[in-house]
Amino acid sequence: MLSKSSFLKKRLKKELTVLGNASCLLAGATYMDIHQAGGGINFTVERTRQASEDELFSSFQQRLQCMMRAGTTLVECKSGYGLDLETELKMLRVIERARRELDIGISATYCGAHSVPKGKTAKEAADDIVNNHIPKLKELGRNGEIHVDNIDVFCEKGVFDLDSTRRILQSGKDTGLQINFHGDELHPMKAAELGAELGAQAISHLEEVSDEGIAAMATARCSAVLLPTTAYMLRLKQPRARKMLEEGVIVALGSDFNPNAYCFSMPMVMHLACVNMRMSMPEALAAATINAAYALGKSHSHGSLEVGKQGDLIIINSSRWEHLIYQFGGYHELIEYVIAKGKVVYKK
Repeated sequence: MLSKSSFLKKRLKKELTVLGNASCLLAGATYMDIHQAGGGINFTVERTRQASEDELFSSFQQRLQCMMRAGTTLVECKSGYGLDLETELKMLRVIERARRELDIGISATYCGAHSVPKGKTAKEAADDIVNNHIPKLKELGRNGEIHVDNIDVFCEKGVFDLDSTRRILQSGKDTGLQINFHGDELHPMKAAELGAELGAQAISHLEEVSDEGIAAMATARCSAVLLPTTAYMLRLKQPRARKMLEEGVIVALGSDFNPNAYCFSMPMVMHLACVNMRMSMPEALAAATINAAYALGKSHSHGSLEVGKQGDLIIINSSRWEHLIYQFGGYHELIEYVIAKGKVVYKK
């Protein structure tokens, strides 16, 4: 007779084979249920390793174009579905190709510490990243082959603990990468406190952040990148946006586009932030523009319409800008033009 836990894992493995991660989530499984059944990141890693660069670029280009049509002109793109050096570099080369060839602005993030690879401990994975991955990134960056802006770690119970996270992030920072990492998502890890201590540019998720972590982030001017789609899809408690705003944290919004949160639309993200996190519409707009640019270290050049900044904007067919947020899912009818670097990149 199978225990409840064994039965759930067996059922999930069957559903993963047939339907993939998203269907398991929609059927009620938790993120860690899927991860432990061999799905989640592991499911995507296998397929990313099998794919060619051209295949990855083709799907990547289509997704970026969908984001652009929804009004996005600057996007953070992460690796993290390779976990071995070869595949992480393959992903970063694809991101670099998109950065050079496409109209949308890209901030590239190395996320080799997205999960602990099968057959390794977290310490062994951290050793590999610090001793092999990061030095290779530095070499390729110096040669002009790829450009990486940020370093990310999934600091989480059962993944990378606080000590391993500190070691990886500090190593990346020492090579010139901005720290922008997953923290305090599923369990309280004191990741916010660590990020503030290390001088992180931003920390994402933060559903389980402590009061002390919020205060530390405010003092350190470390941005909180809140992800309403993730809390919605994974049925997590909502990040405490109001507490963060009241404490003076720079709150940004992101889509967290990935197999668990398949959302191209920042207008929908802003809508969810207003409804579920009780942000006002002006707060959500600032969080999706100037504060999001700050989270990527680009608020000097992006995120607002000012003399000397890049000419990124959208033109909507509406008497009031608030309709971009108010009309849930209605952005397709509202957005007439998307302009990036002063050039029309989308016209309805």
